Amino acid sequence: MAAKTAGARLEERWREILSVHARTMCEIDRALHPHGLGASDFEVLDILATEAPEEGAQCRVQNLVGRVHLSQSALSRLIARLEKDGLVSRSMCAEDRRGVYVELTGEGRALHAEVLPLQRAVLARMLGDEEGARP
Repeated sequence: MAAKTAGARLEERWREILSVHARTMCEIDRALHPHGLGASDFEVLDILATEAPEEGAQCRVQNLVGRVHLSQSALSRLIARLEKDGLVSRSMCAEDRRGVYVELTGEGRALHAEVLPLQRAVLARMLGDEEGARP
């Protein structure tokens, strides 16, 4: 049997990465579903919690684009749903009328804190970090 080419090895590695990503996202979805969240919902809450850690701190929606693996329109719909659920609030940017700020509400901050250990445990289990899986 002929040795694999560098291109074939890269393709194999790429498919492995995609497979790990898909399985991990499914596991996060499964773990967070009882809390009314999916993996993408959590990503937005997590970025907001780390980017704007103080109560009332805001983040521009534009800063989320590219960090969450969704199209801009899908991200806008996700944020609208999180807002409807009372987890985030949106406001217009006074300096740039096209800009929109988003921030965690108290309820969103509390839910993020509640589900953070669940998400981290899935990451530890799926990505092989046993130390991170311990409380």
